[in-house]
Amino acid sequence: MKHLLKKIDDVSRRDFATFAARTFLGVGLMPVAAARTLAGEKSSETVQAESKGTAKNVIYLYMNGGMSHLDTLDPKPGQETQGPVEAIRTSASGVMISEYMPQLAKHADKTAIIRSVSSTQGAHERGRYLMRTSYTQRGTIRHPAMGAWVLQLSGRTNSSLPGNVRIGNDSRHPGAGFMEAQFAPLPIGDPTAGLQNSKLSRGVTQQQFAKRIGLANELDGEFLARFDQKQVRSYTDAYDNAIRLMSSEELEAFNVYRESEATRNSYGDNPFGQGCLLARRLVENDVRFVEVSLGGWDTHQNNFIRVPERTDILDRALASLLSDLSDRGLLDETLVVLATEFGRTPNINQNQGRDHYPKAFSCLFAGGGIRGGQVYGKTDATGEEVDVDLIEPPSINATIAYALGLPLTKIIKSASRRPFTVANKAEPIIDLF
Repeated sequence: MKHLLKKIDDVSRRDFATFAARTFLGVGLMPVAAARTLAGEKSSETVQAESKGTAKNVIYLYMNGGMSHLDTLDPKPGQETQGPVEAIRTSASGVMISEYMPQLAKHADKTAIIRSVSSTQGAHERGRYLMRTSYTQRGTIRHPAMGAWVLQLSGRTNSSLPGNVRIGNDSRHPGAGFMEAQFAPLPIGDPTAGLQNSKLSRGVTQQQFAKRIGLANELDGEFLARFDQKQVRSYTDAYDNAIRLMSSEELEAFNVYRESEATRNSYGDNPFGQGCLLARRLVENDVRFVEVSLGGWDTHQNNFIRVPERTDILDRALASLLSDLSDRGLLDETLVVLATEFGRTPNINQNQGRDHYPKAFSCLFAGGGIRGGQVYGKTDATGEEVDVDLIEPPSINATIAYALGLPLTKIIKSASRRPFTVANKAEPIIDLF
């Protein structure tokens, strides 16, 4: 048996541990992402961030598929490239956005629109990877997404709840990358279902559960003593965190039905809207980083039918989120980010669609110390080229890190001893603050 334990590979050990937890302990809460990350590379020790930030937490809204800048945040009135979409005035002086986003227009005085983002990546997966990690995707290593960096560099502020949560279905999310499993996001598929598998299995009493935990700890003792390594410790830490969360009253933070019907409806009766509501509940309980994704932006066909469907969902949810955070006094300490992998072509194709366009696109910041009512950067008259203040995706992440007070130059090494920084040495957009 000891010989087999020494030979056991990461995959079989991982599968066995997951099976054992679900059947022997009655626990199904351990994040899949955390288990997967354990087979990856190790990181260096946690370091404390400098306490100079203007924000405590982040809500990161990701538009999967490539959101059209012309049809949302950077309209070009009167240009052929604009198509049938009109521009409307906003609450920010001189700032206009698409008519598809009338609710957000009322909150433009709280936002900073970035109209000069440019990327080298025109394929979905590679574009998403760059935007989320600041690094080019490679087959030899997986880099951490921003939520993992936040926990690695500044830790959790709520010892019961996970510090990093991902809401939505995105199986190719980079997660914790080469970092330890404790930094991986907890995946939530359905924001209205609460935290699934967080209760004891039917027929298992609290006393029986405690007894099983004790037996499991005894069985694990020799293995943990023999293999005293970060990956092994991370695995046990993940289970300890899951067990602690199961008995915490703060588990109710995951229950959006604790909100009034009016509040739930204001965000929209759809996964993204309810995901934004859940994100607000989580940051209200000191969860550091919450990502909510909305797909369907890959509009190669019928752009002017499909984009309004997407913006209707986004506009309602984002406006409600900004209003809710502001009313609760949370906006000053919560950085809200709207991002996507690339824009869409200014030229409209023969299928009334727009194709991939990484050369110029838009993102948005709000709260967390950001000065509202401003626009940073500029594209040309048709939206084809960045004219002023071009930035690349790593600068979006550097700005997030800057707002949180993370050390931008702090080096974290992978298991292969390669050095990495939170935003790949990019500069933050300091003018936003």
